[in-house]
Amino acid sequence: MAKLAVYDYTARTDKGRLVSGRLKADSRTKVLDVIRGNNQTPIEIHEAEEGRKLNFEIKLPKFGGHVNSKDLAVMTRQLATMVASGLPLVRGLSILTNQTEKPQLAKALDDVRQGVQSGMTLSTAMERSPAVFPLMLTSMVRAGETGGFLDKALDAMAINFESDAKLKSTIKSSMAYPIAVLSMAVAGVTVMLIFVVPIFQKMFENLGGQLPLPTQILVWLSPIAAWGAPVIVVGAIVFAGWWRRHKTDLWIRKRFDPIKLKMPVFGQLMAKIAITRFARNLANMIGAGVPILRALTVIRETAGNYVLEEALTRIQESVRLGATVSQPMAQEKVFPIMVTQMIAVGEDTGALQSMLTKVADYYDQEIDTTTAQLTSLIEPLMIAVVGVIIGGIIISLYLPIFSIFNLIRG
Repeated sequence: MAKLAVYDYTARTDKGRLVSGRLKADSRTKVLDVIRGNNQTPIEIHEAEEGRKLNFEIKLPKFGGHVNSKDLAVMTRQLATMVASGLPLVRGLSILTNQTEKPQLAKALDDVRQGVQSGMTLSTAMERSPAVFPLMLTSMVRAGETGGFLDKALDAMAINFESDAKLKSTIKSSMAYPIAVLSMAVAGVTVMLIFVVPIFQKMFENLGGQLPLPTQILVWLSPIAAWGAPVIVVGAIVFAGWWRRHKTDLWIRKRFDPIKLKMPVFGQLMAKIAITRFARNLANMIGAGVPILRALTVIRETAGNYVLEEALTRIQESVRLGATVSQPMAQEKVFPIMVTQMIAVGEDTGALQSMLTKVADYYDQEIDTTTAQLTSLIEPLMIAVVGVIIGGIIISLYLPIFSIFNLIRG
C-alpha cells in the first residue's frame, strides 16, 4: 500500500476566487485530479512538512543550476505556444514552474507568476529577476504586451535564444579538442618532471660526469614543478573564481575587451559574434515595434563588449540628433563596410529589419566557417606542439646515455 503524503494547495474557482486547502494523497497527480474534479484550476501544490515526514525522500544537490540560452529558448518557446493557444498566463507560468529542471529558473518563474497574479504585467514581473531574464527579453515582452502580439514577441525571442545557444555550442565544440589536448600535454609534462626526471637524475649522479644543457634544464625544473604544480593549480582555481565574479567590472572590460578584438584569428571571430548578435537583436526589436532609440539602448546594454558598447553610444547620440543609423555607423571601425552599406540600403528601402536579419544570417555562416577552419588548423598544430614538447623531454633525458659507455671506461 502506497504511503500517503500531505499536500497544501492553492487553486482558483470558476468565479476567479483563490482558495487554499490541504489533501492527503499518494502523489501530486491525485491532488490535481481532486482539484480539477471540484471545477477549480490548480495554481500551486507543495508537500506539507508533515507530508515530508511520512514520505521522506533523499534528494542529491543538483549541479548546473545556471540559466543559459538553451533554457531560456525552451521556456520562451513553450510560453509563446501557451499564450497563442489562449491558455491563461498565470496557469502557463505555473506549468512552466513545475516542469523546469533548473531551480534558479523555477524560482524566478514562480516569482513572475505571483507578480502577474497580483496584477503586474509580465514584463514588470520579469524585471524583478534581472539575473535570469535579460533586458532584451523583458523589452521584447513589453513591446508585445503594448502591441497585442505577446506570443509573436516570445516566439521571436525563442528564435534569438536558440541562435545564441547554437552559436555558443559551436564555439565550445570547436575549442573542446584543443583544450583537452593541451590539458593532457601539461599533465604529462608535469608527471614526467616530478616522477621520471628524478629517477634519471640519481642515475646520472652515480655515473658522474657533466650533463648536457637540455638535461640540466630538466633537472633544474623538476623540483620547481614538484612544489609549483599545486601552487599553480590552487592559483588557477582562485583566479577562475575571481574572474567569474569580476569579469563584468567596467575597469576590466575597458582593458581586456579591446585586446580580445585585436587577437590574431580569434579577434575576428569575436568581432563576428558581436556583430551577428547586434544585427539579430536589432532586427527583432524593430520587428516588435520598439522605437529605434530604445532598441539601441537595450542592445548597447546587452552587447557584451565594451568597444561595441562605446560605438553604439555614439551612434545612439547621433540618431537622437536626427541622423540615420548607418551614417554614424560608417565612422565606427568595429562595423565592417558591408554591414553599414546593407543597413543604409535597408533604411532607404524601408526594409531595415529584413536587411539586419540577412546580416545576422550571413555572419552566422561566417562564424561556422571560421570555427571549422580553426578546428582543422588547431588540431594538427596542437599535436605537433605536444609531440615537440614530449619528444624534447625524452631526448633530453636520454642524451647522457650516449656518453655512459665513455664514463664507464673512464
